[in-house]
Amino acid sequence: MNKNKKIFLITGGAGFIGSHLCEKLIKIGQRVVCFDNLSSGKLKNLSVIKKNPNFAFIKGDVNKIKDIAPVFRKYKFNGIFHYAATVGVKRTIENPLAVLNDIEGIKNILELTLKHNKPKIIFSSSSEVYGEPKELPEKEDGAINPQLPYAAVKLIGEKLLEAYYKKHKLKSCSLRFFNVYGPKQESSDYGFVIGMFIRRVLSGLPPMVFGDGSQTRNFTFIDDNVEASWRAMKLEKTNGQVINIGSGRPLAIFDLANNIIQLAGFQGKLRPKLVKSERIDVKHRFPEVGKMIKLLSFYPKVSLEEGLKKTIEWFKSS
Repeated sequence: MNKNKKIFLITGGAGFIGSHLCEKLIKIGQRVVCFDNLSSGKLKNLSVIKKNPNFAFIKGDVNKIKDIAPVFRKYKFNGIFHYAATVGVKRTIENPLAVLNDIEGIKNILELTLKHNKPKIIFSSSSEVYGEPKELPEKEDGAINPQLPYAAVKLIGEKLLEAYYKKHKLKSCSLRFFNVYGPKQESSDYGFVIGMFIRRVLSGLPPMVFGDGSQTRNFTFIDDNVEASWRAMKLEKTNGQVINIGSGRPLAIFDLANNIIQLAGFQGKLRPKLVKSERIDVKHRFPEVGKMIKLLSFYPKVSLEEGLKKTIEWFKSS
């Protein structure tokens, strides 16, 4: 029996990152309430833990106070991971105003947390707040340049948490995630680059690379991401902080495509296909991770090769 068992709310818990976080907390003996409207999350993402007595799933929209308020009345949470959001580049570009609804969800979480015992909040922000970077690597206290409504909403969330921390001593920490990948990541046209590349390659199709492929990104395997998030929740020194979560290693997208082709066993059979795109595509993105290392005593352990192998194997078997 875990004498330190606590209960945590994970909004957006049926999504890619949220479901992995649910699994981790259950694995280490915590209680989890997963709250998700299933607009992009999937119940099958929770199949491993859905029958666990320490796990509960509630369908609802965090942006609607009538949905989320009863959850706070029913449970006395020790911590909240607010991960619910409109996600995916294609989805947010097609309906940019939809992301503005997420501000209401952030407000609901803050007000309900303030009213009910003031548990600590971990907010999933994004590297998108940096936009087209004005400096590299990107630093938490450096220049920010959000270019998409999604990024602006994440930044608003960070600032609201900061305001509640200063005014109400409401403990919180915003984590700026850099390109998280791994099993269960969406691979449709509404998904993310690694999932889309793997899906195409395993189908015998070339990965589609926008521009000349020289744009760089930083990739973090899902296991490392959730470990960092858990540490941020546990540690008092993260209160009131904004922290980059990434590996600090840039990789060109063209090279990423070639790596996936090789690891999937299609070397010599496929080549990345360069295509034009009208969408905004940031040229370079990678984080300064000194603050993460200092505050969380953590650095990602899973190499890109190892993480890609695990992800490819999952896609093969799913």
